[in-house]
Amino acid sequence: MATPDYERLAFRHAPDATLILAERVILRASLRVEAVFGWSPKELEGQSIRLLYPGQTDYQVIGERARKAMLAQTIYRDERFMRHKDGQALWMEGRGTALDRDDPQRLAIWTYRPLEADPGPGDLLTPTEKRIARYLVNGFTSKEIAQALASSPRTVEVHRANMIRKMKVRNSFELVSRLLAAPGAVEG
Repeated sequence: MATPDYERLAFRHAPDATLILAERVILRASLRVEAVFGWSPKELEGQSIRLLYPGQTDYQVIGERARKAMLAQTIYRDERFMRHKDGQALWMEGRGTALDRDDPQRLAIWTYRPLEADPGPGDLLTPTEKRIARYLVNGFTSKEIAQALASSPRTVEVHRANMIRKMKVRNSFELVSRLLAAPGAVEG
């Protein structure tokens, strides 16, 4: 009887959707990706990770932010929108580590986990504020958020000010930090 390849088994059956990426192209996908994203590992392997993002802006902004962070730290973590095969937007926690710290996109391991709504500070926010919060934590400007929500930048700014007041923080930086610490704040 052959000895099992435990490392391969661990990757294939990891509890989170796990991807090995080279230059943002999916080399390998764990079995969990199908339950999380709807695509089988074979459908994703060889594809750009862009397939899992709702839009080109998300892909570019989040990718650049992650790349810069991974130059400075071993493990990068954020919360972001991803896209299911059926087109549905998913709110996910992403964690990545680069195998080459000098070139984080050359070869990286990423895990993704859908976030569940937790009771907490997010209960203070209206549905519109929660939609705006999802964009804020992904680094979007008021103008970009307004375009995505077919609103005006001024309306977005009013909602941001209300969130700052409700979350009892002093500025947008503290607001984003607080939102990231309270997943329920960005659920819709």
